[in-house]
Amino acid sequence: MVKLIVAIASNRVIGKDNDLIWHLPADMRFFTQTTKGHVVIMGRRNWDSIPLKYRPLSGRINVVITRNKEFRHPDCIVFNSLEESIAHFRNDSSKDVYIIGGGQIYKEAIEKNLVDEMLITHIDQAFEGDTWFPDFNENDWKKEVVLRQEKDEKNAYSFSVWKYIKNSD
Repeated sequence: MVKLIVAIASNRVIGKDNDLIWHLPADMRFFTQTTKGHVVIMGRRNWDSIPLKYRPLSGRINVVITRNKEFRHPDCIVFNSLEESIAHFRNDSSKDVYIIGGGQIYKEAIEKNLVDEMLITHIDQAFEGDTWFPDFNENDWKKEVVLRQEKDEKNAYSFSVWKYIKNSD
């Protein structure tokens, strides 16, 4: 199954200067627990933005999408298209494929209808940024809340994680 996982601000911002804007340990824990043991697909700029001490993301197959045909890295599998990377893992039913960003990869995944399910963390705060999550037709999805976290001493903002499942009409 192809899934997308993202955290978005109330104004759809997902990043600034190729970095996360917020620090939400509860959401990071959810991301790690959800994607562990699976495949994570990301764009090269997203890969570059992961701090070296966390790269590659442990316990996951790290996949990088880039148009640069020369790009190689010993810690990830490289593909030149999103479709090619998804097709490579399609027959492995033991692992889900998670698209983890960035903005251009999310946009392409949604526009090309490549995603079966989305896990979207909705942060109860707007932020200044330069990268946004694309619009999509919410009527095409069934949705349910899977987690609610109130602001506390470790998490500066309240948020909810919603699961969106593609309607099978």
